[in-house]
Amino acid sequence: MKALGLDNCKIGLDVPPFIVAEMSGNHNQSLERALAIVDAAAACGVHAVKIQTYTADTMTIRSEKAEFQLGDSFALWQNSSLYDLYDEAHTPWEWHKPIFDRCRQHGIVGFSTPFDETAVDFLEKLGVELYKIASFEMTDVRLIRKVASTGKPLVISTGMATVAEIDETVRAAREEGAQDIVLLKCTSSYPATPDDSNIVTIPHMRQLFNCEIGLSDHTPGTGVAVAAVALGASVIEKHFTLLRSDGGVDSAFSMEPSEMKALVEETERAWRAKGKIHYGSCETEKNSVNFRRSLYFVEDVHKGEPITVRNVRAIRPGYGLPTKYFEKLLNKHVNQDVKAGTAVTWDVLG
Repeated sequence: MKALGLDNCKIGLDVPPFIVAEMSGNHNQSLERALAIVDAAAACGVHAVKIQTYTADTMTIRSEKAEFQLGDSFALWQNSSLYDLYDEAHTPWEWHKPIFDRCRQHGIVGFSTPFDETAVDFLEKLGVELYKIASFEMTDVRLIRKVASTGKPLVISTGMATVAEIDETVRAAREEGAQDIVLLKCTSSYPATPDDSNIVTIPHMRQLFNCEIGLSDHTPGTGVAVAAVALGASVIEKHFTLLRSDGGVDSAFSMEPSEMKALVEETERAWRAKGKIHYGSCETEKNSVNFRRSLYFVEDVHKGEPITVRNVRAIRPGYGLPTKYFEKLLNKHVNQDVKAGTAVTWDVLG
């Protein structure tokens, strides 16, 4: 499968995993902090920083009805209304350009998740390189078609989605001309647990939908993401903050800089370790072959004497005959005097 090409990097199995730092609402309504998050993410070696483009009014309505209250649905945000949560977490639209400009200064990709058609139109004016669709919006086929019609690469989180729902979304995107689609395995709980991650789904998704597959990861630490790369994930998205103790709507399941740096390094190691199907020694092992066990004379043996379990043993290094010949050599006579420490070879046998 051909790697997806962006201005600054590529996405695919033949290049290191594309690491996305999700800012979300961790700017805590400070542009200065938002730009500092971009700076810190770039210093960690990520390939992209993602934000979200919405307002409380484009996400929902202000209502006191029970279905508009979070209640106990999500422990992090319980007792909040949908409207109040989105009002607190949204990234002001006038911040988008300075955030994307700062990304470009660092040579990384800045992009966003639009949540309605007005957000897509706004982001198009800013020249974003790709789009993300959130898990909760991936069944909004009208939005999918709108984003796909831009011709930009499309990254889609699939939390909660059935195979049929993913298929409907991918078909809609392709019907509108989307060529480059990345599906992200995702568990839409905050935080998520490794037990609910089910990342063995990743190669199955690749086979079913014939596109790049990644992971939107809400679990603590790097383990799930590293394992996902070993299973074929070419994109890893993790929430990112400067310091969890600073608080914020997503801080509890966000990575700090030292953790994000480790994620970048460890996922690349996992990608390099996959390699290819290979048996036998590789280039760096060639010298090690010489230190396998082989057959050596461990006592002086005079011409005409037999080989026994006392005077020949399997030891390191590996310059003698392979140990599989030991029984065949027993009681055969040597045709010359042999000193202890001599490798057993066919030419010393009578």
